[in-house]
Formats: sequence, structure tokens, C-alpha cells
Amino acid sequence: MTDTQETGGTGGTGGTGELDGVLAGVGPRLRRIRRQRGATLTALAAATGISVSTLSRLESGGRKPSLELLLPIARAHQVPLDELVGAPPVGDPRVRAEPIERDGRTMLPLTRQPGGLQAYKMIVPVGPDEPDPRTHEGYEWLYVLSGRLRLVLADHDLVLGPGEAAEFDTRLPHWFGATDRGPVEVLSLFGPQGERMHVRAKPRQG
Repeated sequence: MTDTQETGGTGGTGGTGELDGVLAGVGPRLRRIRRQRGATLTALAAATGISVSTLSRLESGGRKPSLELLLPIARAHQVPLDELVGAPPVGDPRVRAEPIERDGRTMLPLTRQPGGLQAYKMIVPVGPDEPDPRTHEGYEWLYVLSGRLRLVLADHDLVLGPGEAAEFDTRLPHWFGATDRGPVEVLSLFGPQGERMHVRAKPRQG
């Protein structure tokens, strides 16, 4: 193979510069995602088998990212690898949607229509805040993906684990957050007043 083939021809330097720009953004992105999940470097090191010093250098830009390092981090955070490296956007926001930050919580929209039923994946970090139940128009369905979710609903104070769900009229005073055991990932469906999240289909008449 010639030197020109190895470098990608005369345009190789431009590609290298673009790659350097992508790699430079990995460190801050790793730190942001870790903090969104309420994880410490020590906890991430235990989950990935990567030393705290290496993780710290990755986040500060002192260590060049590699697949060997990024793959276990992506698995620990339960995010696609392209979210860690900052893959370019695609046309469908359901494929690569921009996360929404609200009250310290990360919300990833899963639907694209402006009205009607809305779906989100939410990451709720551990917080010192006390329950502050509120009311508004609508109907909500929550499904816990990981972690433990505390749900205060009117006079009820519940803790839901992975695989458990709750649905309620949001005109009832309600609040939910992570327990002190760690962050929680939740699938949230929210619809207009009177709409239900599931329908039991009747069998077709013979």
C-alpha cells in the first residue's frame, strides 16, 4: 500500500482535523452524561473495570478515547455508543433526539407530534428535594426501567421497582423522584385528560 493510500490522499489532513474535533468533544460529553446519572467516578470505575484516574483523564481530555474504553462506559450508562462520541444528527428525532434538561432531570422525547400522546424516557437523579405534589390537566403512565422510583400520589406514598408501572389522573396531587439508592430511568407517557394509556381489545365476533 502506498503512502497516499494510507493517508487517504490529499484530503487526509482535513479528515484528521475533523476527527480531532470529534474526539475533543468526547471528554465533556462523558462528564455530562455521568453527572446526569448521578454517578461518581468511583462508582463508574467499579461498573466498568476502568481506573478512576483513567476515567478522570478521559473526561478532562488527557486520555484519548478508544473503543476499548468507551464500550464499557456506554454499557454502564445504558446509552448508545454514538451518544458518547457525538454522532451527527439524523432526520428523524426519534432516532437521535435532543435531550431536555428540566429541574435536574433529563428527558429524551420519543414522539415527534406536537399534541396528543407524548412519550419520554426520563433519567431522574438522586436529589435532596422533598416531595412537592402538584396538579395539572392530563393523564400519565409511568414504567420503571431501572432503579427505584418514589411516587407520591394524593394520600399514597409508593416505591416502584423495575418492571412496575403506575397510571393516574394528573389532576390528583402527584410527585415522583429517585430514592436515595441511586438514579432511576422511567418511561413516561402523557396524554390529554380522559385518555388512557392502554386499551384491552375485544375479540372479533365470528
